[in-house]
Parts: sequence; structure tokens; C-alpha cells
Amino acid sequence: MSTMNAKAISEGEEEVSGMRNETLGDSVHSGEVKRRQVILVAYLIAAIDLTFLFMQMGIMPYLAKSLGLDSVGFGYLQTTFGVLQLVGGYIFGRFADQFGARAALILSCASGSVFFLLMSMSTSIPLLFLSRLPGVFMHGIPGAQKVITDMTTPSQRADALGKLGLCFGIGIIAGSALGGVLSTEFGIFVPTYVALVGSLINTLIAVVWIPLQTKPKLNQHMTENSNLFSIREMLRLMKFPGVMEVFIVKVFAGLPIGLFMIMFSIISMDFFGLEAVESGYLMSYFGVLQMVVQGLVVGKLANHCTEMTLLRLSVFVFAGVGLGMALMKTVWHYCIIAVPLVFAFSMLATITDSILTKAVPSSDTGAMLGICASVQPLTRTVGPTIGGVLYKQFGVSSFGYLQLVVNIGLFVYLSKSKIPLREVKSQ
Repeated sequence: MSTMNAKAISEGEEEVSGMRNETLGDSVHSGEVKRRQVILVAYLIAAIDLTFLFMQMGIMPYLAKSLGLDSVGFGYLQTTFGVLQLVGGYIFGRFADQFGARAALILSCASGSVFFLLMSMSTSIPLLFLSRLPGVFMHGIPGAQKVITDMTTPSQRADALGKLGLCFGIGIIAGSALGGVLSTEFGIFVPTYVALVGSLINTLIAVVWIPLQTKPKLNQHMTENSNLFSIREMLRLMKFPGVMEVFIVKVFAGLPIGLFMIMFSIISMDFFGLEAVESGYLMSYFGVLQMVVQGLVVGKLANHCTEMTLLRLSVFVFAGVGLGMALMKTVWHYCIIAVPLVFAFSMLATITDSILTKAVPSSDTGAMLGICASVQPLTRTVGPTIGGVLYKQFGVSSFGYLQLVVNIGLFVYLSKSKIPLREVKSQ
């Protein structure tokens, strides 16, 4: 009798254990499905945000010209936006660390709504400059990166961040085309009305679909310094092993190309002899390349190669791109060079972001992404002056030679130095 009872108890325990394991497995599966859904929503928000951003970039020269703003004034307008984004990048990142990725995305989308509202009301030059102010918090890509960083493991991060390039490509193609069609068919302000409604919808998507907490529970704590802007905090992050070295590579490897791209509207007219429509086709070509490279190539390479290997590869390819640019004569040459250019640019951005977010505590990933996001605004701020001098004094080839020299130096530096890369857990 006792033997039968013991057997029954044993079978009961096994059944309970099996049910517990099954429940745990269902919970893990449900959590994984929800995690993927949130990441997909972050991609959607980024794609919508970039579409409207490129839409306004396309119509801005025409709007400024219609208000009587000359080329010098337009340069000041662009510099103003660049400075605001430069200052706001780190503040936005710190805000995301302290209040969460959901709050940061809502702030970015809401700022975009105010941005397009003011732009739709810009009937004078002062109002046009005023419309740039919300740009200080318009950081949709860093916000999406923050969500992805919080919800992926270190081994998944480079692949997941790389897929944001698909959003970038969609934004270039859809934004450029939509802005051109709407402004031509219905008037210069219609794209701003569409972008305003779209930004409000984007805000609603962030409110409904992004969870209040995106970090694992063991990582949910406030950073030591509660100030949103702190030079001391920036310096603290730069002191983590490998951070300063990789950040220097991130800034300087793509700087000459960044200067070239800032001057591209002038170069496309003067050097390549392109019309506005042909320049639009070229931008669409870049968008397609961006989608293919970041959607299909970057992730696969990140899964099979070490990040330091890919960092060296991107710098080496950048050097080759510099040589090609120094020798190019026609727009067809540039179309060929664009393939390795997009590859190197995409790989550098993705890998450095992945390395740098792994190198700091998880409580500081937002601040680190904010610092990374400030690289492009920095280029846009100083670019018009430096790029203008290079183009006027030395011609288009000067961008290529500068790119070649800088990246050869960086490649030698990366080959000889032993940069300590390690993942730092939340402290």
C-alpha cells in the first residue's frame, strides 16, 4: 500500500513539474514574441520619422527661397538646426537613461509634431528659424536604437541595429518622392501638414505600443548623476576601456565623406551637371543601396566576424573609397564608388554603435547613443565652412585625398593598437 502511495506521489510530482516547465516555456516564448513586436514597432517609428525628415529636407530650400532667404541665410538656417541637434543629442540620451526609451521616443515624436506645426506656419524668415527650435529633441533614430539596445542581447545587437538602415533607406526614397509630389501638385506647405499628422500618429504609436520599461528588471535603476547635461558624465563614459579610441575612429573615418555629402547639392550641379530630378534619382539610388547593405549584408557579417575585424574592414574600404573619389570624373564613376561607400558608412555606424553601447554600463547606453548621434550634427555644423573651402580652393578631388589619408592613418592605428573591448554589466 505504501509503495503504491509513494508511486502515486512520485507521478504527481512529475506531472506538476512537467506543467511548471510547460508554463515556463510558454512564458519565455510569449516574452520573446512581445520583444520582437516591440523592436518591429521601433523600426516602424524610425521609418516614419525619417520619411518626414527627408521630406522637409527636400522642400526646405524651396520654402526658404520663397520667403526671400538667400544662400548665406540658408546656410545659417542649416547651421542652426545642426547646433540644436548637436546640443540635444547627449541631453536626449541622458533623458532616455533616466526616464526610459518610451518617454524618450514620445518626446522625440511630439517635438517633431511641434516642428512641423511651426514649419507649416512659417510665412516669414523669423518664423522659419523659430521652427528649428524643436529640433533639439528630435532624435527618432537614437530613440529607436535605445529600445533595440535595451531589448537585445549583446550578441544580437549589431544585427538588430544594422536593420535600422532599412528604415533609413525607406526614409530617403519615400520622403524625397513624397515631398516632391506633394509640394509640386498641392503647394509648398502641404508636405508640412502631412508630416504634422504623421508625427502625431507616430507619437500615438509610441504611447500605445512601446512598453513603459524596456530594460530587464535587474538593470532598471537611475544613473548616479541626475543632471541631463553634464560634461563630467561625458568624460566618465569616455574613460571606459576602448570607448575613446573607438569614438575617435567613428568621428574621423567618415568626416571627409560627411563634408562631401554636405556640399553634394552644389557638387551635383557644378561638377556632375545634374538637374534637380536627376539628383532625386541619385538619392533614391543611395536609399536602395542603404536598404540592401544594412538589411542583408551588415547583419550577416556581424554574425560571422568579430566587431574589431569589421571595424578595420570598414576603415580599409573607406580608404579605397577615398582613392576612387580622388580619381572620379563623371557621375557614373560616383555611382560605382557609391557601393563601397554605403557599405563602409553603414558598417562603421552600426559596429561602432554596438561596440560603444557594450563598453559602458547598461544604465548609460542612452547617453552613449546620444553622444554617437551628435557626430552627424557636428559634421553639419562645421561642414559648410570646411567643405566650402576645400571645394573652392582644391576641387572635388580634395575630399577623396583627405578621405584616403585619414583612413590609412586610422587603419594603421587600429592594426597596431590593442584596443581593450569588453562588455561592462550594469553597475
